[in-house]
Amino acid sequence: MKVLRYLLFCTLALTALNAFSQSSAELKKRRDKLNQELEQLNDEYQETLKNKKTNLKQLNLLKAQISVREDKINTLNSEVRLLGNQINENTNTVHTLQGQLDQLKKEYAAMIVFAYHNQSAYSKLMFVFAAKDFNQAYKRLKYLQQFGAYRERQAASIQGTQHELNHKITQLDRTKNEQANLLKDQEKEKEKLGKEKNDQVVVISTLSKQQGELKQQLKAAQRQKAQIERQIQVAIRREVEEARRRAEAEARAAAARLAAERAKAAAAGNAAPVAPKAAPAKSTNSELLNATPEAAKLSNDFLGNKGRLPWPVANGIITQEFGMTYIEGIKTDNPGIDIRTGSGAAVRTVFSGEVTSVNNISGTYLVVVRHGEYFTAYANLRSVSVSKGEKVGIKQSVGTVATDAATGETQVHFELYKGQTAVNPKLWLAPQ
Repeated sequence: MKVLRYLLFCTLALTALNAFSQSSAELKKRRDKLNQELEQLNDEYQETLKNKKTNLKQLNLLKAQISVREDKINTLNSEVRLLGNQINENTNTVHTLQGQLDQLKKEYAAMIVFAYHNQSAYSKLMFVFAAKDFNQAYKRLKYLQQFGAYRERQAASIQGTQHELNHKITQLDRTKNEQANLLKDQEKEKEKLGKEKNDQVVVISTLSKQQGELKQQLKAAQRQKAQIERQIQVAIRREVEEARRRAEAEARAAAARLAAERAKAAAAGNAAPVAPKAAPAKSTNSELLNATPEAAKLSNDFLGNKGRLPWPVANGIITQEFGMTYIEGIKTDNPGIDIRTGSGAAVRTVFSGEVTSVNNISGTYLVVVRHGEYFTAYANLRSVSVSKGEKVGIKQSVGTVATDAATGETQVHFELYKGQTAVNPKLWLAPQ
């Protein structure tokens, strides 16, 4: 039973260790990725500082750095908590192993004392020959043999437990050192975060003094996004009207068939066929866009992947969130999200669908893809690799992202619509 308990204990400890290793590896991978993003953002920010004049790009980069830094601190917190749990588990394991070792040594000492009192071959022979009959003598002989084997097993068990104990103590010390290093890293990150927030206050203060110029920059960006949104709405309305025309044409064809059948029945003197149940006079946009089984299935599949859609770029950081934002009282409305990425990066579809629109807007391209009643839009493209009416698959490239010559920013603007209503794309994308 003791051996079984020991084996069960080792199995549980190994299972917990594997789960810890997996979670720890995932967190470390996440931390390494965040470190790379912070390094890239810092390089870009330092480059903007060469320009003596404060600009909006500096503020956007600081905001992105602060967001990523906070994410890293949260990741470090998770790692510290995980290591704390592992330290507690290892401490309990050390105490358990120490108790087992003490018990094994106590039992082994008792066996040694017993063996000392019965160490002569004469005593063992007398113990066997003192049996009442042959059967009892045989059992006593087997007992002596089993007792010797048990002593050997106990000695091996003591050595194994001692080895496991030493290993756990070493592992415990290593985990404590790792936790201490993470706590130091966490403090450094908090200091950097505080400095970046102070820098952000300074940049905002400087930009507020240049409010006229800042407003011009923001208005230019808003005009660009307004153009994009208008083109998207035009593309969606066109799809809705096309679906409405198809529905009306099908209704007219059905009415014509019914009229022909009635005329034929009247000429033959038969009763007129019963008219089918009329469809509603007005259908919603959702009903029109999901009128065909294929479109309805695509809509359901798209909805079923909410929170798991791939990003429109392989690597990116959100620099401006969805919805209303305020900079020193200046309101900006973003109907999508802006994602900073590498120069010349491929922009790809987040789901399979059909290209409904390709437009040139002020020198950059906009691509709109329909997924049943859902639409995704990819703007600020330097070039496009698809055309209107083309069927596209998930993660298929639609073009390459453009870089702003004036600011040096490389970012794709991504929007998502359900019918004609813009929704927050971030809620639909898979966590990075």
